[in-house]
Amino acid sequence: MARKQAKRKRAPRPRPALTLPQIPVTGILTALCALALIGATYQLSALALDRPIRAVTIDAPFQRVTEARIEEAIAGRGDGLREGFLSADLGAMRRRLEALAWVDAATVRREWPDELRVAVSEQVPAARWGEGVRGELFTRDARHIPAELPGLSGPEGSAAEVAGRYLAVRGPLIEAGLDLAAVELDARGAWQLTLTNGIQVRLGRRAVDERLALFLQTVVDMVTAREGDINYIDMRYSNGFSIGWKEAAWASRDAGDSPAVAAKGAG
Repeated sequence: MARKQAKRKRAPRPRPALTLPQIPVTGILTALCALALIGATYQLSALALDRPIRAVTIDAPFQRVTEARIEEAIAGRGDGLREGFLSADLGAMRRRLEALAWVDAATVRREWPDELRVAVSEQVPAARWGEGVRGELFTRDARHIPAELPGLSGPEGSAAEVAGRYLAVRGPLIEAGLDLAAVELDARGAWQLTLTNGIQVRLGRRAVDERLALFLQTVVDMVTAREGDINYIDMRYSNGFSIGWKEAAWASRDAGDSPAVAAKGAG
């Protein structure tokens, strides 16, 4: 009779002991010391090189902004130039410069060993709007507004419309040898142009684009030929216009030199 062999139980294998990775403490300390030494060297070098600012050079030309205003903006509250050559906050200086009226953009850069170089580009005004200026620049509180700029005026909120009308008309007028001194939109919606020779062009409220087209196509040549005799042009007619002559031009009729009479439509 066969005997069953008893199964032997294998003894469990011993689990390997956990071993922590060896940390090269000495190497880490050496690296930290090296970094600390580099940082300290950098700080000492920066302190040694961060000398006081000795000069500020402002690149010219500029017309609307004064040199004193630029220097005042660079200095800030008085601490701007007290900072060292390396520690000076050039970004803050640039922002103060660009906050000045008439300044479009500014740059501030370091010139070794102790100089700041400032460049300012001014905005180019296109026209006066009330007490301010509109064009590339729209400054309501400008201290010095160029008198030679054309004047734009209109009800509140109409600045973009009036400026658009000014830009649309000025190009054709310049081609004809004329220019604009003023563009006005009154509270009733009526338009009036004033040329630099003093002649008023009354456009009214209705069909303004059509009246302007008629003026540019037909009347401009008459204005350039007789501008010294004309007081105003009235375009407020359905199919024509009228001319208001100066007194001297009417007086010339008595001498047999009658001024030309423009056709006038009904209405």
